[in-house]
Amino acid sequence: MTGCEEDGHCTTCADEARPATVLRLVDGDFADVDTGSGGIERISVALVDAAAGDTVLVHAKEAIGVVT
Repeated sequence: MTGCEEDGHCTTCADEARPATVLRLVDGDFADVDTGSGGIERISVALVDAAAGDTVLVHAKEAIGVVT
């Protein structure tokens, strides 16, 4: 994982990152994701190599890791 610990905490601010499923990539560095709580959000995926169907850890609308 890049930018986060194995337990899902952000190393930058010690806040928790949340998992989300990538639905589609949009405009290169952005993606629409399913947050699992009934919502779809647009986030940045500039820091990770994510594809549709991947689960990413999201903090402050930025994907900071891809769950393998």
